[in-house]
Parts: sequence; structure tokens; C-alpha cells
Amino acid sequence: MLCKIIPKKCIACGLCQIKAPEIFDYYDNGIVKLIDSEEKEFEIGEVVPEDLLEAYRTCPTRAIEIEKRG
Repeated sequence: MLCKIIPKKCIACGLCQIKAPEIFDYYDNGIVKLIDSEEKEFEIGEVVPEDLLEAYRTCPTRAIEIEKRG
């Protein structure tokens, strides 16, 4: 599975960092980024962690995507 963030969809609501603070962080303008990384996607394995799944579900603009690989 792959998790992608789409910063241009982000409205800086803060829900993803509240739900998964060890995964998501923000730039100074409040737009989502991955913690300690400038990458826009990362592998998550076959089982989606519950905190990531909750962040994905609560994102009002779908700035977080989870997709199956190959």
C-alpha cells in the first residue's frame, strides 16, 4: 500500500496531525507535509496503521490518499 499527500488540496485544518502526529507535520503556512521528510508519498505495507487510516478518513479535502500497489 502507498500513502500520498497532496499539499495543493490541503486547507490547513490540522486534523491529520491530530490523528497521526508521528506521520504528519506542517509547513509554516499550515500546509501538510510528512514529518522529517519532503517526500509526498511513502510505503505503508499491507496493513494500514489505525492512526493513518483515521487521518485519511477525517481529511475534509482528501489531501491524503491511500492506494493499493500493483
